[in-house]
Amino acid sequence: MKLVGTPMKIALLPGDGIGPEIAREAVKVLDALKRDGLDIAIDEAPIGGAGHDAAGHPLPDATLALARAADAILMGAVGGPRYDTLPRALRPEQGILGIRKALGLFANLRPAMLFPELAEASTLKPEVVAGLDILIVRELTGDIYFGEPRGRRTTERGEPEGFDTMRYAKSEIERIARVGFRAAQKRGKKLTSVDKANVLDTSILWREVVSALSAEYPDVALSHMYVDNAAMQLVRAPKTFDVIVTGNLFGDILSDEASMLAGSIGMLPSASLDAHGKGLYEPIHGSAPDIAGRDAANPLAMILSMAMMFRYTFAREDVAAKIERAVRAVLARGLRTADIARPGEAVAGTRAMGDAVVAAL
Repeated sequence: MKLVGTPMKIALLPGDGIGPEIAREAVKVLDALKRDGLDIAIDEAPIGGAGHDAAGHPLPDATLALARAADAILMGAVGGPRYDTLPRALRPEQGILGIRKALGLFANLRPAMLFPELAEASTLKPEVVAGLDILIVRELTGDIYFGEPRGRRTTERGEPEGFDTMRYAKSEIERIARVGFRAAQKRGKKLTSVDKANVLDTSILWREVVSALSAEYPDVALSHMYVDNAAMQLVRAPKTFDVIVTGNLFGDILSDEASMLAGSIGMLPSASLDAHGKGLYEPIHGSAPDIAGRDAANPLAMILSMAMMFRYTFAREDVAAKIERAVRAVLARGLRTADIARPGEAVAGTRAMGDAVVAAL
């Protein structure tokens, strides 16, 4: 945790594709906040494909050391087709998985909030999504992505077979469920736990543990939902949800689905937190190599991720709210990047959108 009187130490990991472009706009906002008196120290390091290019590994030792020493990590995006032929252990995505595991970043918070100015940008009818404000709490360091055994083998019939293992321990479920309950206490006091308890033993345990824990949070209304039904309800009646807590695999899928309710994946931030509030903050979109270098990326998810950083790691709700007000002011002025523009609307570039947010501050 940050000590009083010391700078807010931020490790900036731009990554690949559009990552460096949106990171540049985030730095503009940080510089503006520094001019307003915030004591901020920023150090930059490569990750993902850039890490492999610089040091032969997607998570170089120096990058991990910088992340460990920082109060918070701000990351762009990783990946690109030029790295697709690398061995699995050296792929850019391993940089993200590695830093999550090394820092114990087990709780992924993904808000899906629709700015009123973007109601027409959603693929659903405005009356269905107007006022949308959901928080998805996803467990991040367990489940089928990390379970062992896993791998490839040949069956008795001689055909190739792939296998992965889904597993959760009681302590892992309790840990993420507490994050969900506490988040719900600060919001609408409704928590939906998503599982597949009608099929999976892992989910049966998940439901038992979450149900037992609910006795400690009597002010939160807990409900359970199978993941297939949750996916349907997110597009049928999304505003019935407040906070959703779920495992790694289900959370990965549902949070991307929820992103489209908000108009564009380019609008949604995320936070990955450890047990003490230290976090890695990043937009949920990818590296978008097809538009990299074209001044076409939407930097708002990156800037909103920075707002989450001030809210959750630095406990500066005033700064977080200030950034979010600036983003909304820019949208109210009619500025739109290509991903959130309607046909015929003027389109702003990455740099212009970043400049507009700084001006709105």
